[in-house]
Amino acid sequence: MLRPLEAPRGLTGELVARLTADIVGGKLPPGSQLPTEQAMIAATGVSRTVVREAIAALKADRLVVTRQGVGAFVADHVRLPFRVDFDETSPLREVLNVMELRTGIEVEAAGLAAERASPAQIKKIGDKLAAIAAAIEKGGNAVDQDFAFHCEIADATGNPQFKSFLEYLGRFVIPRRTVWGRSAPAAKRAHLDLFQKEHGEIFAAIRDHAPPQARNAMQRHLLNSRHRYEKLAAEMGMK
Repeated sequence: MLRPLEAPRGLTGELVARLTADIVGGKLPPGSQLPTEQAMIAATGVSRTVVREAIAALKADRLVVTRQGVGAFVADHVRLPFRVDFDETSPLREVLNVMELRTGIEVEAAGLAAERASPAQIKKIGDKLAAIAAAIEKGGNAVDQDFAFHCEIADATGNPQFKSFLEYLGRFVIPRRTVWGRSAPAAKRAHLDLFQKEHGEIFAAIRDHAPPQARNAMQRHLLNSRHRYEKLAAEMGMK
């Protein structure tokens, strides 16, 4: 069942994926006990920390239950959890598909932020916008700052599920490091300036408490972003 792990996406993630497949596929039926920590360590070659993190993740997904001093057991009612599994090594098409999913969530988040954001939250969004500009001026791709900007907008909705969803996807949904690896500096800067102009339009609509304009600005930004990434990827022969 278990064998040594060697996973570029992370040992914990790989162990979770394998155990999930065994549970959902019926190799580990409801009520059955998972291998002990010692057995998993011996079979996979990972550390005790990795095993415990994997069990915690399975428990969070409600695939297993733990009994103190006894071990972990497959839950009686197993449902496959929603999971978007990608990282910086994933094909660009997978990342763009997730960006498409993200559009529906973030367009509404922008509108709600425009309706509900407090002055303090608007200031935080503005600070994140300024951080993107500063990173660009230093010659960076501003991926982390860009992601933080979008998370701050999600937080301003007052509904924590919006931000949780974005944090679940993670910053890999912004594929600049992958797509622009071989781009000329001038081309990178031109595209970053376009991104930042669109960010500014989103922020202005939220600051002015204009929900329709905020939704429209976010939709334009995300659609344009996907199209720019697709065009650049095609020019570089990426898939």
